[in-house]
Amino acid sequence: MPRNRTASVGKPGHRPGPPVDTPVPARWVWLAAWPVAAVFVLSNAATPLYVLWQREIGFSRGTLTVVFACYIAGLLGSLLVSGVASDRLGRKPVLLPALVLALAACLVFATAGGVAALLAARLFTGVAVGAVVSAGMAAVADVAGPHRGRLAALLASCAMVLGAGLGPLLAGVLSETLPAPTATVFAVEAVLLATAVAVVLRMPLPRPAAPVRGAWVRVPGVPRGSGRRLALGIAVFAPGITATSFVLSLGPSLLAGLLGTTGGAVAGALAFAMFLTAAGAQFAVRRLGHRPVLLAGAAATAAGMAALLVAVHASSPPALTAAALLSGAGQGMGQLGGVSLLNSGVPARRLAEANAALNVGGYLPAGLLPVSAGYLSDAVGLTTGTTVFGGALFALAVTGGVVVLADRGRGAGRSG
Repeated sequence: MPRNRTASVGKPGHRPGPPVDTPVPARWVWLAAWPVAAVFVLSNAATPLYVLWQREIGFSRGTLTVVFACYIAGLLGSLLVSGVASDRLGRKPVLLPALVLALAACLVFATAGGVAALLAARLFTGVAVGAVVSAGMAAVADVAGPHRGRLAALLASCAMVLGAGLGPLLAGVLSETLPAPTATVFAVEAVLLATAVAVVLRMPLPRPAAPVRGAWVRVPGVPRGSGRRLALGIAVFAPGITATSFVLSLGPSLLAGLLGTTGGAVAGALAFAMFLTAAGAQFAVRRLGHRPVLLAGAAATAAGMAALLVAVHASSPPALTAAALLSGAGQGMGQLGGVSLLNSGVPARRLAEANAALNVGGYLPAGLLPVSAGYLSDAVGLTTGTTVFGGALFALAVTGGVVVLADRGRGAGRSG
């Protein structure tokens, strides 16, 4: 379905959008991805600081995973509203409040003195991220137009994983080189978010193509006929992002046990390498069809969980590094495959809701399984808890690959 790039012209106060035959300059396709990256920098900026907060405030690994999962709760709650709101009202009315909330999260993080503040900051962050993965990623597709759909999917997906990787790297380095690490880290992030606000204000976005009927708050979905595309994306994306969520939440604890270090820079570098691999994997497979990309993503996640089991049982830092990198590749390819399927088969007026549906399917297990692993680790030890988690996620990744192999649909499975 062609994208409507023309604003309504018969209503008072409405300014016409760009003509249908006037393409948006290519630089705006890249700039449109910046708000996604900036918010995702915030999403993981706290990762290297958790060990510092644990030492200063005092809380268990189970509490740590609850702090992480509070972000997932905010994100999932946001996705129930933001996709539908974005398709009805436009991208900017959703993105701008999300960026303001992200700035508020920076302030709470910078002044946090207890677990309650961390929970609130993570909740704010999750709500902002939920708006960005629905409205922000759809905005990239809107600005790109139908003739640059593959570029839009690649840039939106890479902006997400690169931002997610830059956050912990930036926080890890600043926390060990500058005074008042938490305040400094989130002051820098606030500046990045302010530039994202400036981009959104000037972004050449079309107005909503057509009204979308139904409730404002609902579990996001896709139009009739696109369910298989969504299911294929979730089957691979969900295990991949659950694997990277585990590395983000309990990876620093594993590093502390294997290396005897609580340095934020090491944990931040591992997270950055994981998400850099996610971005690199997407560029490497960008010319392949959807099915090969999804199969490669499932295989990478399964291999990452096998490496995780080796790491905890052999006390091997190289194996833990391999697990993080393979998990990143699995998430990246699962995400690219899922976003590409939706971009190529869902009309613009439902695209933000479809992106929200993909992320609900991915983030729900990404919130539940690491929390379960965290409390299990408190009860029976980190090695046993990680073993149970790794084995379960290995099975999920293999199942996702089988689902993709079993699909024989010509449109979704083989379209390039």
